[in-house]
Amino acid sequence: MSGTPRPFRVALTGDFFGADGSTKYPDIGLSTFEGRDEVEWVKLPEHRTPIGLDQIADAGAQGVIVLTPAVTAETVSRADDLLAIGRFGVGYDAVDVAACTAADVAVFITAGAVDRSVAEATVGWMIALGHNLRIKDALVRSGRWDERSKYMGRELRGRTFGAVGLGGIGRATVTLLQGFGMKTPLAYDPFLDPKTADEIGVRPVGLDELLAEADFVSIHCPLTDQTRGLIGAREIGLMRPDAFLINTARGGIVDEDALYDALAAGRIAGAALDCFAEEPVVEPHRFGTLDNVLLAPHCIAWTDELFRDIGRSACQGMLDLALGRTPRGVVNPGVFDRPGFQEKWARLRPR
Repeated sequence: MSGTPRPFRVALTGDFFGADGSTKYPDIGLSTFEGRDEVEWVKLPEHRTPIGLDQIADAGAQGVIVLTPAVTAETVSRADDLLAIGRFGVGYDAVDVAACTAADVAVFITAGAVDRSVAEATVGWMIALGHNLRIKDALVRSGRWDERSKYMGRELRGRTFGAVGLGGIGRATVTLLQGFGMKTPLAYDPFLDPKTADEIGVRPVGLDELLAEADFVSIHCPLTDQTRGLIGAREIGLMRPDAFLINTARGGIVDEDALYDALAAGRIAGAALDCFAEEPVVEPHRFGTLDNVLLAPHCIAWTDELFRDIGRSACQGMLDLALGRTPRGVVNPGVFDRPGFQEKWARLRPR
């Protein structure tokens, strides 16, 4: 006579929690599991990066929701009872996807859950850059009121937005900008078909053309082998001296040395950076010495609503797996065709 089926166990990485064990954030979607006997959640007591295989084994986890730690081949090297890694966000450059596939572990992201918040942050940064917000704030703080006439701003009206990558975030940004009276947005995206571009209301162009024409160049592509170093010295040299660069994607897409040199020399007007080649940044960064740069510690889009929506999406993905359904946002869909994954999935999901 069989007993009660074991629930599908989901572990959350330690960086979701404070020293007292409570979550650092008001809502990370755990209500998705309420009243569901098929799933239970636990926390990894220690924040480590990369995640240790011992942590997963000790937690008895079939799924892991990951905030910031890396997932390496070592992490999944003994993944007999690990079915899925769920990224709390849309970037997955810190996850060894090939190693996960080889270990019969699915990897999924929270596709769509970040679009609105990152789009709002992008628009906010565009306004802040155009109106010299950081400098004007400093004028008051340092008693330099009479210098205000030196820092006339520029409206978004009549300007051109250029999106490098037009996935969900880029599209949401274009939508939010529709009321500002800007020119037709430009988009560089090798995967964008003309019909979709027409529906969204953007003009597809090559990267060089976008860089040469846009007042605001905004990075919205993932970090891959193809996009690493995509914006280097040559590309920055194509930008106009009154143009701004915004990066809310990944630091490795932009050559930081080339960008710093261009900003310091005034060859472009300014930049807003939420991400860096090396993270975390725990010492004062050289970009912080420049008045024409806005900085954030890879959290410019963090809001209560964002974490709620990402959390619900990540938790729903784990619940879907427990119920025998394929979650949204799987980045290695071929894993579902592997006999080892199918055997594991059938064995681990509650009956």
